[in-house]
Amino acid sequence: MPRFFDVLPAALAEGQPFALGIISGIKGSSPQKKGAKALFFADGRIIGTLGGGCLEAEVQDRARRALLAQKPATFDLVLDHDFGWDDGLICGGKVSGLILPNAAEAREVWTKLASVTQPMRWGVRPDFTIAIDESPPLPVGEGRGEGRWLFEETVHPPCPLWIAGSGHIAQAVAPLAHQLDFQVIVFDDRPSLANHNYFPANTTFRVDAWEKLLAEPLPQRPTFGLIVTRGHQHDALVLREWINRPFAFLGMIGSSRKKRLIFNRFIEERIATAEQLDRVACPVGVSIEAVSVHEIALSIMAQYVHERAAALKTVA
Repeated sequence: MPRFFDVLPAALAEGQPFALGIISGIKGSSPQKKGAKALFFADGRIIGTLGGGCLEAEVQDRARRALLAQKPATFDLVLDHDFGWDDGLICGGKVSGLILPNAAEAREVWTKLASVTQPMRWGVRPDFTIAIDESPPLPVGEGRGEGRWLFEETVHPPCPLWIAGSGHIAQAVAPLAHQLDFQVIVFDDRPSLANHNYFPANTTFRVDAWEKLLAEPLPQRPTFGLIVTRGHQHDALVLREWINRPFAFLGMIGSSRKKRLIFNRFIEERIATAEQLDRVACPVGVSIEAVSVHEIALSIMAQYVHERAAALKTVA
């Protein structure tokens, strides 16, 4: 599943009129978060989502009118039972947003955002023009001043996900991770498994002796590690090296007993401290009573999406 900004070049190439809808703010409960986006085409198609249901139907109707008039607009909608559509909404929150029928004019901006290799800020100015924000980065938590932007956000390149091991768990995790906008790199010493016969075409492989594989330097952006090798010994081998790397998040497959045995050994042999080991998620994954391989992959990626959101807040 491509990122929203990845579909914009194709939408521009079609040459069909569209309006960009953005949720620029929320208060209370809402079906989507700030920053949600959708393209509303004149022929009724929608790419992306602002939350679905009657909220999206209302914005689609306003986008149609904005396209006809070629005038950008803002909206403020209260999501209650008096919303105005037969099925109504009971979220009780308030959603603010923008409708930009001239979004196609920002072709250069969309091209840059579709191919970012470093975090990049963009926004919508009070005159509804779309631009890259080239002002110097501010410390985390500081605002950029009222009135400069109607909406602004930082777009990050896909975060690398290093997967140690190429067995059945890795094979189930990789396609899901790609759909969730991770850059997947698989490490293993078995070329018979670490290849595109078992993994999506956009997977990168590092295949060599583990001693060489574990010497690879970490990228200069938030990187996530997942240890799912063919056995406890290889898991411990990878953990011994990766625990000293500044991963944004590091998880390892296994039972509570496996965790206790490996972690106690690491502490006794002074391979790692208890504080270092506390940062390793083992057993990895959220608790959803997963049994099948694909359920386990789902539980793992749910945790990684959550941890990525937290990590990216610190570099926004």
